[in-house]
Amino acid sequence: MQVRPISPERLAELLADRITALPGTGRRWLRVAVDGAGPARPDLLADALVEPLRLRGRPALRVSAAGFLRPASIRLEYGHQDADAFHDLWLDDGALLREVLDPLEPGGSGRVLPSLRDPVTDRSTRAPYTELPPGGVLLLDGALLLGRWLPLELTVHLALTPTALARRTPADQQWTLPAFARYEAETVPAEAADVTVRVDDPRHPALVERT
Repeated sequence: MQVRPISPERLAELLADRITALPGTGRRWLRVAVDGAGPARPDLLADALVEPLRLRGRPALRVSAAGFLRPASIRLEYGHQDADAFHDLWLDDGALLREVLDPLEPGGSGRVLPSLRDPVTDRSTRAPYTELPPGGVLLLDGALLLGRWLPLELTVHLALTPTALARRTPADQQWTLPAFARYEAETVPAEAADVTVRVDDPRHPALVERT
């Protein structure tokens, strides 16, 4: 394994090249996940891919897994700070499959719901469906996405050391740290992902290259 420093801009270009070079691309939809804890800012990397993909002729649609959390009555059944519930129950896998990923299967409708539920108000976002053109790319960001058997053509994991994660996690979110420790132990996302990027210093990411 080699670790190569790379600029954020070059990383986005490299990933856009990797996406457009996936086998079977053309008019096929592609589903790409950028996985990482909140402090790793997977949303920013997913956002940064939109324009490079557009320049390569691939329209992109951004979706955040945070818009597909289960209702608070389920998420918070074991309390507001239960790390195991955060790991196991918060993400509504079924809704994410039904409304986002399955419509982009070959022969699917291409109609994607960008968000289902506001995680703050716990109410429907009432977002309208969006039709992703053939050949378009779904860019999904979120935490704890790997190891769930989600149908994805490419997965990117933004890795933080436990020390960096603890340092960059806000005080009111420190209770989530055991969930990420469990994720590291059980899912080993750095090995499960197609691409792993170390982001202990977000200004200076480093690409992990498997040899």
